[in-house]
Amino acid sequence: MLLSQPLLHAAVFALTVLQALASNTFIAAVYEHAVILSKAADEPVSPDNALALMNSNMDVLEGAIKEASQQGAHIIVTPEDGIYGWRFTRETIYPYLEDIPDPAVDWIPCTDPTRFAPAPVQERLSCMARNNSIYVVANIGDKKPCNSSDPSCPKDGRYQYNTDVVYDPEGKLVARYQKVKRPWKFGIFTCFDILFREPAVVLVSELQVDTVLFPTAWMNVLPFLTAVEFHSAWAMGMGVNFLAANTHRTSISMTGSGIYAPDGARAYYYNMKTEDGRLLVAELDSHPRLSAAFPPAVNWSSYALSVERFPSNDNDFGGLIFHDWFTFMELTKPEGNRTVCQKDLCCHLSYKMAGKREDEVYVLGAFDGLHVVEGQYYLQICTLLKCKSTDPETCGQPVETAQTKFEMFSLSGTFGTNYVFPEVLYSGVQLAPGEVEVLSDGRLISKTRPTKPVVTVTLFGRWYEKD
Repeated sequence: MLLSQPLLHAAVFALTVLQALASNTFIAAVYEHAVILSKAADEPVSPDNALALMNSNMDVLEGAIKEASQQGAHIIVTPEDGIYGWRFTRETIYPYLEDIPDPAVDWIPCTDPTRFAPAPVQERLSCMARNNSIYVVANIGDKKPCNSSDPSCPKDGRYQYNTDVVYDPEGKLVARYQKVKRPWKFGIFTCFDILFREPAVVLVSELQVDTVLFPTAWMNVLPFLTAVEFHSAWAMGMGVNFLAANTHRTSISMTGSGIYAPDGARAYYYNMKTEDGRLLVAELDSHPRLSAAFPPAVNWSSYALSVERFPSNDNDFGGLIFHDWFTFMELTKPEGNRTVCQKDLCCHLSYKMAGKREDEVYVLGAFDGLHVVEGQYYLQICTLLKCKSTDPETCGQPVETAQTKFEMFSLSGTFGTNYVFPEVLYSGVQLAPGEVEVLSDGRLISKTRPTKPVVTVTLFGRWYEKD
């Protein structure tokens, strides 16, 4: 994220003028954008040159917004850094920033562009929303002056922020950071905010938002933190709609956007083979908690605490996944029931493979501890995953493809947290919409025979109180 200093930012707002609110559904769009980058992000440019680059990206975004509107979308989310890219220094990003006012000023930049300081980016975004009668969610740079009376004021006399903004179908600025209205609420936050309690969990648990809007520049990290995998799991675990728009840059593993409901993906895009962007459009329930398809409340440890431990063996071994030391057990038979434990977490797996291959190794893994690399957060994870090769030392290394299909699987764990996110990733980084479900006793199971080879089945738990 493009931040001069860390900032958790969130906004909650009501779409009070949207006709679709009177109905039970609305149409959402997200656009994965292959950002046009500056050729000299480490060198200062003139404001005119900065605006030229931003207009090049907004030309592409405008085309996507028009297409989304033509397909009946009521709202579209565009990516983090989607208008100017990244790789800037604090000084070189400055020509790309605008002063974004508080939405309380009741401002339509499209029709009143001179009311505040020059803001051509805000004006154009506002006009995109107004001309296409659609809510537009975008990520832009904000600047705010400060002085020596503020002890936190930077030496250059300004704050610089990575900012999500929302314009309504009239072009009015309706959200920037935190904004609360009622009765129907969307929540918005950005990138790795999703891994922490604030603002992500607070928006859903305390403010009862129905839909999360998520502009992101997400670098995929297998096996647990690819964008489509984790974002769909978060939607399911939190019981919300989740609209994720990622930037597209395969050289740094950025791809993966989607429209997710509490019961699975409605549409998603993951493509590491081309540099093409993609527009996704899908229908969602306006109030998913009132839907008949809304998943039941889950006690994540109920089943796992009620059963005796399945057989283990003396061949447990350790391995690293993203700097965390897991306890693994190899699945040596084509079917069975197994348990592996680490500290207070015991993971139970029942499984049946369609056929045990000699050239692929699967393990059951457990991790219960504090992750301390690139952030600090407490994890409890149960996972069934394919190893990179038949060498046990490769277990936990990134894997995208597999050949082994499963007849069934059931995974559970003795979690100490209520915040558990269920992930299923098939070969080719594909999701499994409609093929899996979470039971009220905390088991993640295959509803039907999985149609594709399995890369990982995971219960990803976050214990926020122990961060």
